[in-house]
Amino acid sequence: MKRILLLSAMMLCAVMASAKDIRTLVVTTTPQMHCAKCENKIKGNLRFEKGIKRIETNIPAQTVTIEYDADKTKAENLVKAFGKFGYQARPVKAGEPAQKQKDVQCQEKDQCDKK
Repeated sequence: MKRILLLSAMMLCAVMASAKDIRTLVVTTTPQMHCAKCENKIKGNLRFEKGIKRIETNIPAQTVTIEYDADKTKAENLVKAFGKFGYQARPVKAGEPAQKQKDVQCQEKDQCDKK
């Protein structure tokens, strides 16, 4: 019985020690996403940043949702990372709709799927 309790306590400690601080950041970008190529450019470049766990893009809502390990990076670093591949990112508050920009062109305008 003592062995089972000791083993259970050790397993609980191991699980708690390995728990990660996973956070979610939602941003909107400038220029805005217009097509699958825009999405792929963002996903393809962000995946190399430290701590990224998941990237989800939403063209109609103009948002990029990023799950990241807060022990490895900060939200500010992720926002700055967009500049490395020609975008600017701005965090979006919960429930805040992203404003669609009509005068901003797609970065891949000659390759864009936008109709």
